[in-house]
Amino acid sequence: MTATTTPTTRRRTRTRTRTTASLVSVGALLATALSSATMLTAATAASAAAETLLSQGKTATASSTEGAAWGASAAFDGDLTGTRWASQWTDAQWIQVDLGTRTDVSRVVLNWEGAYGKAYDIQLSDNGTDWRTVTSVTAGDGGTDELAVTGAGRYVRLQGVTRGTGYGYSLWEFRVYGGGATQPEPGGAVRVTGSQGDWRLTVGGQPYTVKGVTWGPAMADAPRYMPDVKSMGVNTVRTWGTDAGTKPLLDSAAAHGVKVINGFWLQPGGGPGSGGCVDYVADSAYKSTMLTEFAKWVDTYKSHPATLMWNVGNESVLGLQNCYGGTELEAQRNAYTTFVNDVAKRIHSIDPDHPVTSTDAWTGAWPYYKRNAPDLDLYSMNAYGDICGVQQDWVEGGYTKPYIITETGPAGEWEVPDDANGVPDEPTDVQKAEGYTKAWNCVTGHRGVALGATVFHYGTEHDFGGVWFNLLPGGLKRLSYYALKKAYTGSVTGDNTPPVISDMTVTPAGSAPAGGEFTVRADVRDPDGDPVTTKILLSGNYANGDKRLIDARYRSLGNGTFAVTAPEKLGVWKVYVQAEDGRGNAGIETKSVKVVAPPVAGTNIALNRPTTASSAQASYGDCPCPATHATDGNTTTRWASDWSDPQWIRVDLGSVRSFNRLQLVWDPAYARAYEVQVSDDGDTWRTLHTTTTGNGDIDTVETGATARYVRLQLTARGTGWGYSLHEFGIYS
Repeated sequence: MTATTTPTTRRRTRTRTRTTASLVSVGALLATALSSATMLTAATAASAAAETLLSQGKTATASSTEGAAWGASAAFDGDLTGTRWASQWTDAQWIQVDLGTRTDVSRVVLNWEGAYGKAYDIQLSDNGTDWRTVTSVTAGDGGTDELAVTGAGRYVRLQGVTRGTGYGYSLWEFRVYGGGATQPEPGGAVRVTGSQGDWRLTVGGQPYTVKGVTWGPAMADAPRYMPDVKSMGVNTVRTWGTDAGTKPLLDSAAAHGVKVINGFWLQPGGGPGSGGCVDYVADSAYKSTMLTEFAKWVDTYKSHPATLMWNVGNESVLGLQNCYGGTELEAQRNAYTTFVNDVAKRIHSIDPDHPVTSTDAWTGAWPYYKRNAPDLDLYSMNAYGDICGVQQDWVEGGYTKPYIITETGPAGEWEVPDDANGVPDEPTDVQKAEGYTKAWNCVTGHRGVALGATVFHYGTEHDFGGVWFNLLPGGLKRLSYYALKKAYTGSVTGDNTPPVISDMTVTPAGSAPAGGEFTVRADVRDPDGDPVTTKILLSGNYANGDKRLIDARYRSLGNGTFAVTAPEKLGVWKVYVQAEDGRGNAGIETKSVKVVAPPVAGTNIALNRPTTASSAQASYGDCPCPATHATDGNTTTRWASDWSDPQWIRVDLGSVRSFNRLQLVWDPAYARAYEVQVSDDGDTWRTLHTTTTGNGDIDTVETGATARYVRLQLTARGTGWGYSLHEFGIYS
């Protein structure tokens, strides 16, 4: 397509409601890391600005490598986050560079990967054989080490003494500086450089590939989690909001050599399903308020070493379809992206040294940005199962800006087929891990255009959404955690990894009796041979909207099989098998089970008999809800009364009949107090059963009688709604 046409394929990559609209940012690239080294002061660093980078691209050798992909030259190629040298896993390892001629050396900068040196020497040599130590470090802690040195030599060597981890030594970059021309240092301006189809992101003039995660924990907990984030090979975190609470997170990120994409939230953020409709055509007050607010925090954090770029809005072009339609929707989308451009211009006027982007979850948003937001430096996209299609849409759309992926991971609810119970079939742990690997391969496969990604989600919530997407729900690391670590670092060799669950089954999956038992079976193996503890959890997300995971009642039958007590609440529930290895890892698999009313012995003599009630809702939600729905044998229909006390519903059995029990299947709008009454003529009633402690779900009333009419006299509601019954069964 030409540059002026819009793509015929518009990818709608995500429709998840954001439950927390003020997630904040994290991150920074440069950190001080040594206690015994001679570190540069601010004044020294300023005077060093007139130095020359002597080592980049020069011949390098090392005592060993972890593999062919991690050779010594990778530490001198100028790629700060994409390539690295890694040694074998012993202490006395070294790496050296040949500067080509004897040269005065004034400074060495070491950018450590997670496997850092705790103690090491920096040495110089004129001949590559005889070495002299010019500085020593005895208490390194990783990150970025910037060392002032005095001396001259042709060769510069890092001689390892003690490793800081159980791995070897690993350096993203080893830079040697001497007197001469100015050379920019990482930590300076962030730029999008290059030309059409051949862009790159640079930090202080050095190439930078975004290897990131979206940030989930509380800002105050950043010091607790940031070392783990760094150990995964992550160099960037993304947030959705920036405010006064952001600074602790930024500071912690900076201390660990992590950068931050600082987000700004605009309504209706979060795509389809999110609220907060704004009139971007006419609401100048909202736009003025947001512009002032964003400018305040840009000015506050523009000089923070953690700041990588600014991200304005999240999925709002797509989300505006919840607020408007037709020509008005088109006008609003144009007005929104024009406002994003206004924000970008304001940010650039305050902070010319960090790029501005904007995120959506639909590549159909890009034509609006192309037309209305020329001041954006790059685009951003949230894409999950269809991540590889983003490249195709970019090519077909004729776009002239690069992009980053700001959310990605395994296929989401909106992208997977439904299972036999009609709910989204959640991918397995293995499939989710493969989803992260696929996503990263798709990003890196669009060379010169896709500048990296922040994957979803470094979160710890242990609930329905947390199990689907979080890398460590409840603090437990998943297969996905290690898949991402391998994508970013190239290896998980030596890591203890989670149990793997396979062949999970639920029986009967479509007809588990409420309060009764169903069977769960799964094969669990631990790759490291660790003892495994298995538990069963339940989520009522699809049954009652409760996304929490609750402990199930279950008993082990041996051989990976469990008898699980079904909830009393009818509907489709998620069942989770969680296997923990005692080393901070877990495998989690899930299937659905449909909880139905338990079978009742005998014949339902109320089925399809004439049924009347004191009232019935004609229109609300799924209504009309007439009384006859309570005796139609279908648990998906219901009778619903007016929202007042008292109410009644009765069944005419046609003649005097004998019965011995009733089964009442309540909707969430249940009766707390009611009587079961019978009559032979419909006028004179006698009471068989009374309760004032009803709790909904299913009531089985074991009482015998002979009568033609059976009535529920409902006297106190259990909720603010009326009374609602899915089924009113009478059994002979």
